[in-house]
Amino acid sequence: MVARITDAVNAYSNAATRGLAPGMEARATPGESFADLVRDMVTDAVDTAKASEQVSADALTGKADVTEVVMAVNNAELSLQAVVGIRDKVIEAYQEIIRMPI
Repeated sequence: MVARITDAVNAYSNAATRGLAPGMEARATPGESFADLVRDMVTDAVDTAKASEQVSADALTGKADVTEVVMAVNNAELSLQAVVGIRDKVIEAYQEIIRMPI
């Protein structure tokens, strides 16, 4: 079991450094509306979660290694955090608008 724990620690370490790689910067398409951006982000988050579930299932059957599972779960977690962050900001903006005097 110790070997598996060290494999997981190494996989998380590798995942942390890959987030700084080229191509991981923010992207936006000129002319795209905020609604399109949110819809695309939610769709990407759902697709990432499904991919993570598939890799996790593959790991249970021995078809995927720990590094692949950690990367997939990490990607799903980051996508979910981004979606939740945007949701929180939208709710905060809505509450600010409601508090404005007429």
